[in-house]
Amino acid sequence: MGEEVAATAAAAADGGSKPHAVVVTYPLQGHVNPAVHLALRLAARGFAVTFVSTESVHEQTARALGVVDPSGYDVFAAARAAAAKGGGGGETVAAAMDVRYEVVSDGLPVGFDRSLNHDDFMGSLLHAFGAHVEALLCRVVVDAAATFLVADTFFVWPATLSKKLGIPYVSFWTEPALIFNLYYHINLLTEHGHFRCNEPRKDTITYVPGVEAIEPGELMSYLQDTDTTTVVHRIIFRAFEEARGADYVVCNTVEELEPSTIAALRRERPFYAVGPILPAGFARSAVATSMWAESDCSRWLAAQPPRSVLYVSFGSYAHVTRRELHEIARGVLASGARFLWVMRPDIVSSDDPDPLPDGFAAAAAADGRGVVVPWCCQVEVLAHPAVAAFLTHCGWNSILESAWAGVPMLCFPLLTDQFTNRRLVVREWRAGVAVGDRGAVDAGEVRAKIEGVMRGEEGEVLREQVGKMRATLHAAVAPGGSSRRGFDELVDELKRRCGGGGGRH
Repeated sequence: MGEEVAATAAAAADGGSKPHAVVVTYPLQGHVNPAVHLALRLAARGFAVTFVSTESVHEQTARALGVVDPSGYDVFAAARAAAAKGGGGGETVAAAMDVRYEVVSDGLPVGFDRSLNHDDFMGSLLHAFGAHVEALLCRVVVDAAATFLVADTFFVWPATLSKKLGIPYVSFWTEPALIFNLYYHINLLTEHGHFRCNEPRKDTITYVPGVEAIEPGELMSYLQDTDTTTVVHRIIFRAFEEARGADYVVCNTVEELEPSTIAALRRERPFYAVGPILPAGFARSAVATSMWAESDCSRWLAAQPPRSVLYVSFGSYAHVTRRELHEIARGVLASGARFLWVMRPDIVSSDDPDPLPDGFAAAAAADGRGVVVPWCCQVEVLAHPAVAAFLTHCGWNSILESAWAGVPMLCFPLLTDQFTNRRLVVREWRAGVAVGDRGAVDAGEVRAKIEGVMRGEEGEVLREQVGKMRATLHAAVAPGGSSRRGFDELVDELKRRCGGGGGRH
């Protein structure tokens, strides 16, 4: 990785011709995935890219692949090799040629259990991580006039640091525009008594620009909390102070899905909707991004009838309680549906590696209708013709991937943006149904909702609606589509801002 930095400096000294994007990803799986593919897109459009991850994410990703010595491993190496052979196609071929890879400390030892010690992890991102990034940027930014910073919106330092270095700041938002908009207007929610008070108002919120109406129970979990002193709240407050200093905001959404919200945000800042940001060809990524070893589910799926399998996954970050998990498991079994369930090793806690009810695995395996795996390649599963529905936590990547594949959703949100995402899926786009409510879910409801979506008339209506959403996403990234145009405009603006790439790197 140090050789790559030297190459950057040498190119600059020799009059390199490319503007330079430094992309810093937030160290959580759901943020890493779109950041990698945004970096590939930028490289494909003629930018030199330095992609920055953390030592911990790097180590976990390398270990998931079985790499014996992660210290020398480069996650972009396979993509470069494919490009050298002329394989891969599309953005990956061009991108692999000029993406450098760097890792920095997040302020904690690599072996520290970030899942089990969430607040300590967040505290380190709040207080320590920025200094490590600054030290790295001082090394890799060899020509400030031709460099810009692309950093996740949730970081608490990008506007301050980019101003100090004299480079533009592109705030990368990996969630819907609606979520950005609500956080951006925290002051309005506070002024009207819906947030930051002991007894928040319960009436409908109608005063946020670009949001016709939203119920308090549909807000992100952190905006429903009465204790706003937590480390995550402090991150959110500071991050959105920094976001107000961004030169540009890039969002992993589609204009047709959120037109009024995006229009309102564009009155505030240069705002580009460029989603969905997915692996090229909606296939396994040429760049390793998974932080857990992926099980190969293809043989089992191939043995199932078309549109017969319920896919269950609660994502890479949020936890469920053991009681919630047991109720859902009983409901899945009672529904009689075939299922593929991704059970992340720390889904309840790192201290509870086997949280399913006693006898569940045996019951599922008895007639071969169910399989439980620790992790999988989600886009490959959702694209498989055997998959009929997705029981999801409503993480934004999962929603976009499900919609892209035309798979209706059963929505069981757990944390943060997922409650607001469910509102979008269920109420606005009608591409899914709600399951449970905060801390309340029972097996009977789970069974009934699965049966309705998998076999009932409701399922046919949902499939029709998610089919419309799928068409919208596909059209957005096609030539002439809204997201393609948005990305073109962003590229043109950044090249203009960085001197057109003329003789600078």
